[in-house]
Amino acid sequence: MASLDQRSIKIRQNIFEILRISQRGHIGSALSLVEIIRVLYDKVLNIRPHQPDWEDRDRFILSKGHGCLALYAMLAEKEFFPSRELQLFCKAEGILGGHPEYCKIPGVEASTGALGHGLSIGIGQAINSRYEKRNYRTFILLGDGECNEGSIWEGAMCASKHGLDNLTVLIDYNKQQSYDLVNKVQPLEPFADKWRSFNFAVKEVDGHDVSALEKTFKQLPIHSGKPNAIICHTIKG
Repeated sequence: MASLDQRSIKIRQNIFEILRISQRGHIGSALSLVEIIRVLYDKVLNIRPHQPDWEDRDRFILSKGHGCLALYAMLAEKEFFPSRELQLFCKAEGILGGHPEYCKIPGVEASTGALGHGLSIGIGQAINSRYEKRNYRTFILLGDGECNEGSIWEGAMCASKHGLDNLTVLIDYNKQQSYDLVNKVQPLEPFADKWRSFNFAVKEVDGHDVSALEKTFKQLPIHSGKPNAIICHTIKG
């Protein structure tokens, strides 16, 4: 795994500060996402933080909604909302709940938390981009444990059917889920081959290596006419 630079460390410090104040939140699930979300928001997504409903913006859905602290820290940094909201995490007077909420939090594209739904929502957005003849792209970040859900593979069939090369599925492959190792609960291997069998173009990358992530994102779409899957190997915590 790549060494963490100062920016990655600072984002983690911000996440721990939210946890210190609120005394709640999913720690490991947020820390494994930091570099993926950082590169997306710094280098990849075409967005306008002060115009979050801009029709041509790229869409990002955090399907594993329990990792929301990393997303909130990044959205605040990009000025989607004032940073003081981070201190009100899970408080009645704040907008930031334990899972992302659409229409309540600027920059959040879908309400997630019940796992397995984000991919299907993102597929709808990717299809709509074509229907409306727009050029925005859709990115969905899944947890590896979330890939136990049958709805993920139903969605994968649909994405393949429509040849959605404007859709990218990112998997936070930290090898752990809520109560044990993924390989003990429901093994996913051969994971990359599973996505390929659903006619996805697949890349694997160190999910904490900023340079490797940037290089991989620059290759999108990986293959014309195929949806993309990027398996990000990460450490939980």
